[in-house]
Amino acid sequence: MDTFDFIIVGAGSAGCVLAERLTAGQKGSVLLLEAGGTDQRFWIRTPIGYGKTFDDPTINWKFRSEPDDQTGGRQAYYPRGKVLGGSSSINAMVWCRGLPGDYDDWGNAGNPGWNAQAAWAAFEQIERRKARDGAISGSGALWVEARSDDHHPITRQFLSAAQQAGFQTIEDLNLAPCEGVAPYAINTHDGRRWSSANAFLAPARGRANLCLRTDAHTDRVILEHGRAVGVRYARLGRDYEVRARQSVILCAGAIGSPAILMRSGIGPSHTLAAAGVPVQLALDAVGANLQDHLGIDYHYRANRPTLNQQLGTRLGQLVAGLRYLVDRRGPLSLSMNQIGGLVRSAQAADRPDMQLYFNPISYSRERSGKKELTRPDPWAGFILGFDACRPTSSGHVAIVSADPKAAPRIVPNYLSTEQDRAAAVAGARVIERLARTPAIQDITAGTTGFTPEGADDAAILEDFRARSGTVHHLCGTCRMAPQDRGGVVDAQLRVHGIDGLRVVDASVFPTIPSANTHAPTVMTAWQGAEAILTSIQGVS
Repeated sequence: MDTFDFIIVGAGSAGCVLAERLTAGQKGSVLLLEAGGTDQRFWIRTPIGYGKTFDDPTINWKFRSEPDDQTGGRQAYYPRGKVLGGSSSINAMVWCRGLPGDYDDWGNAGNPGWNAQAAWAAFEQIERRKARDGAISGSGALWVEARSDDHHPITRQFLSAAQQAGFQTIEDLNLAPCEGVAPYAINTHDGRRWSSANAFLAPARGRANLCLRTDAHTDRVILEHGRAVGVRYARLGRDYEVRARQSVILCAGAIGSPAILMRSGIGPSHTLAAAGVPVQLALDAVGANLQDHLGIDYHYRANRPTLNQQLGTRLGQLVAGLRYLVDRRGPLSLSMNQIGGLVRSAQAADRPDMQLYFNPISYSRERSGKKELTRPDPWAGFILGFDACRPTSSGHVAIVSADPKAAPRIVPNYLSTEQDRAAAVAGARVIERLARTPAIQDITAGTTGFTPEGADDAAILEDFRARSGTVHHLCGTCRMAPQDRGGVVDAQLRVHGIDGLRVVDASVFPTIPSANTHAPTVMTAWQGAEAILTSIQGVS
């Protein structure tokens, strides 16, 4: 039986960070287990390949929720990375820290040491930034680039529209106060996706104290006398057990981490009993507090060419592909989400409460409830979209059996609070303001489907229930908080009631950040690694 100082489960956005930091300086031996395989694929490395990986079962868990009553009985589709780099290898690459107040909220949930100041200090250590003028700042491993020179010219209309609607346009959403509209910074480097696997795992893989095993599906954590002592996993048709001298660290994400805890006997007693799993520790908060951003797109026809013409025809694809092969520039080097921001839906809001998206492309066709991101509409079009920053509805994740191959039950409970229903209407009114500006009117030839202009609140909410969808920002299911306040882990990310076991990923977020979750996840892993390294020094 193999023995390591640390076992990390999941080589995703968080797990790659931990693997790098815990192996640097030969601090101990680390086993990194990943259920997926290599990230060396063309459509992973090519930024616009997000549209291909979105539905690829070989690198994507492709989870689905239970039918949700508040959204017309529809099932949400949750693409999650099953590959080195995890979801950072298949996401839309937007790097947005969120609002400083997000992290003060985490501290106020009973977590000493978590606040805006600590988060911003970690981000400064993580990032290496490339500005639009090519200037490079920072010395971190994760590239954060502004690529607005490659944006479609029609995006300038959205910036003008934002100003006309009364919103501030800014250079960078990642610099305080992080409020306004700007081009989104993305994780690319030299025209290629720059995931956590590129930034953190790649430099660690040459170290003798890191052992990486791919295609390793973790069943459960091995517990002895109230302590995590190892992991049981399956690989290539065989079952294995490995031991950890110091810690087992779960980095399997907001769906995977609580599922592993429950299969290990840690979770709500009724859930474990129904799944046939003996209870090792009754902890009702495991799998609870599931949070997500719920957004909607409104589709407009344009009176001039958009990316639909470039990426929706064979000739346009050929031209874009040749340009990308020559100099790694053009539309294939970008995210589909090119520009947006964090704004207040009303002046009375104490901080931004809406995230905006403007895409110079439209894809209104669906298959099996999912947008066909590789099939733009055959006409010129663009999208105005939004989601509410801090939804108050919460759902849960629960295993349905002890079989690690059985997908967990995901119940999102979207729109289950009056506050969230009101936010849906308020966000649509922001889109209405933008759509009526001279700048947007100047490029609009019509609409495709429902838009909020002139609609009453009831019609807006009815449409939102019928068409809204996840923004893929699942978090919170192993909440960081004191146990008597609904916590699964403490401020050092240690599981309450079990020694030698931590959870370090988006599942520990006490509250959902205001924007995209990749940056907060990497920051959380950085802080989690610091807590682990500090504990090692304390022992030594």
